[in-house]
Amino acid sequence: MATHHPHPEDHLTSSVILQDIVIGLSDGLTVPFALAAGLSGAVESSALVITAGLAEVVAGSIAMGLGGYLAGQTEVEHYASERAREFREVREVPDRERAEVDELLAEIGLSPETRAAAVRELTANPEQWVHFMMKYELGLEEPDPKQAPKSAATISLAYAVGGLIPLSAYFVTDSPTQGLTWSAVITLVCLLLFGYFKSHLTGQPPVLGALKMAGIGALAAGAAFFVARQIS
Repeated sequence: MATHHPHPEDHLTSSVILQDIVIGLSDGLTVPFALAAGLSGAVESSALVITAGLAEVVAGSIAMGLGGYLAGQTEVEHYASERAREFREVREVPDRERAEVDELLAEIGLSPETRAAAVRELTANPEQWVHFMMKYELGLEEPDPKQAPKSAATISLAYAVGGLIPLSAYFVTDSPTQGLTWSAVITLVCLLLFGYFKSHLTGQPPVLGALKMAGIGALAAGAAFFVARQIS
């Protein structure tokens, strides 16, 4: 008798916290790096670069965190609004909603007899009925109402950590030019590593992801430096 061996599948279950870290860290590494590069092309004081850079990291982390919070709250409010609408439609136009359930089941290939039994079962309980419509008609999963402040804190902290990396070189060098040189080396290495591991976790080609991430950071910093140098 043949023995059944479960087939192991290696899939990434993308967590919200991982997405928030990626959002915060990628912007934190790129934006302050570009700002520091631009200032390095226009001023002769490392202290000025550090002061402006730290101010940007603080402001940016607050703005990014607030954006994450508002996005999370919007998702919660949108789900609640759609859920209330579905309950209203189930109550006011049940025949039309049953027909929609039948259409959804037909799309996955169920026979008319099986669909009829499934429709009766699914629509017997309004909570179950609405849950089915939310998930399979609208494609919405119920969000965690506590996730918004968690996302805000995670994105804000990740942005601050990422933003301090390109600024670190200016604390130990004598001029903005030297600071920019070391900042570029440190930041581009971090962008390469970050892009590699992010792409690896999401199932994308890791080397290409690393090069893309470093390329974006280099392009932003180079553009800021060029513009600042031309204006100054």
